[in-house]
Formats: sequence, structure tokens, C-alpha cells
Amino acid sequence: MAAGAKNLGGLISTTLAERGVNVAVHYHSAATEPDADKTVAAVEATGARAIKVQGDLTVPANVTRLFDATVEAFGGVDIAVNTVGRVLRKPIVETTEAEYDAMFDINAKAAYFFLQEAGKRLNDGGSVVTILTALLAAFTDGYSTYAGAKSPVEHFTRAAAKEFAPRQISVNNVAPGPMDTPFFYGQETPERVTFHKSQGLGNRLTRIEDIAPLVAFLTDEGHWITGQTIFANGGYTTR
Repeated sequence: MAAGAKNLGGLISTTLAERGVNVAVHYHSAATEPDADKTVAAVEATGARAIKVQGDLTVPANVTRLFDATVEAFGGVDIAVNTVGRVLRKPIVETTEAEYDAMFDINAKAAYFFLQEAGKRLNDGGSVVTILTALLAAFTDGYSTYAGAKSPVEHFTRAAAKEFAPRQISVNNVAPGPMDTPFFYGQETPERVTFHKSQGLGNRLTRIEDIAPLVAFLTDEGHWITGQTIFANGGYTTR
């Protein structure tokens, strides 16, 4: 299994490890290596095995290298979870070309080539899950490049689900509401945080603990679900 190092990615890694899954923990840069080390230790504490793999997944060769390392360490890959993403809240008229390119590289291109590599490398009966955003069903301002760059992944997922179906590989997305993580708070004012909280059950944001069990379900008992985007956001948005 390949998954992330911190926040939601880290919790998905440890949640699956508790189910006996060995984990390849991906991290992007040296700055997040300590998080990867903590997640590796947490996975190993469950009795599962873990490795860490660094790489910028907007470069397809690094996606291949992640799967290579996982196969080398564990003999194969049954589950692939893509938590890569970047949030930007900025008006369209102020967004630079460099910001646009970076957002689509991180949120769309990396997801596409992750799906491509998963389709080549997963064992029959495997599962792929990509983390998207509940903003795909929102009518709001500011997030044109974030939600816009996540939107194509729904189409990638539908195509992949059909193409990988003969090998019984399920392919799904999970779309959380605004999550109680540093990624969210860096983009919002206190007043907007209060508003986002008011739109969910219990007057709170989505927690990573709300999402990790759903990802685990889709890779196991929920394997019959495929080609779908599951909105898990406490009623924040629906469609």
C-alpha cells in the first residue's frame, strides 16, 4: 500500500496498518521527512511493515519510483491512496500563471499519473482512492484553481474505474469538507472559519478521523463501490 506521511495521509497509513496492511509512506520534501518518520514508527508499532519514499509526485518518474519501491519492499501493491494536494484561496483576477500551473500540476497531473501507475502496478482486486474536496459541489468564491484542478480527477477516476474493472480494481474519490488541518486555516479568515463550521453537523469542520475509516472501507468491505466520488462533509455540500 502507498499513502501519505502527515495529517490525513498519516492517519490513513496507520488506520490501514491496524488492519494488517504494510505501508509505503510518501513524503514530498526534507521538511516533511520527520512526519514520515513518525508515521513509519506508528505503522511499525501496529506490527505492520513500513518504508518511506521521498519524491515530487508532479513528476511522473517519481510516481513510478514510489511504486517501484513499494513492490521491492513488499512484493506487490494492493492499495494505492493519493492524498497529494495544495489549497489556494485567491481571486481569479489576482491569480498568476505560475500559481495556476502549480495548482493543476499538484492537484490534477499528479493524480492522473498516480492513477496511471496504479493501473499498471496494482494486483488484481486492488483499490485506488484519491482525496478530492467537497468544494466540487460548492458555489463559492476564491477557490477557482483548487476546486478547478481537483474537478478533472472525477473524470480520470470514472475512466480508470471502467478501464481497470476487468482486473477487479476499484477506483474511487473521497471528497471531505473543509478539514481541521493547517492547510485550511492558512487560507481563511476567522470569520470564514466560523461560517464553514456552521455548515456542518455539530458546528464543526471535517476531521481527519472522519475520513480515514471511509478510505479503509473503500479498500476492503466497500470494494464493490467503484467510479464514485463520496462526499463526506457533515452536510457541508451535497449534489
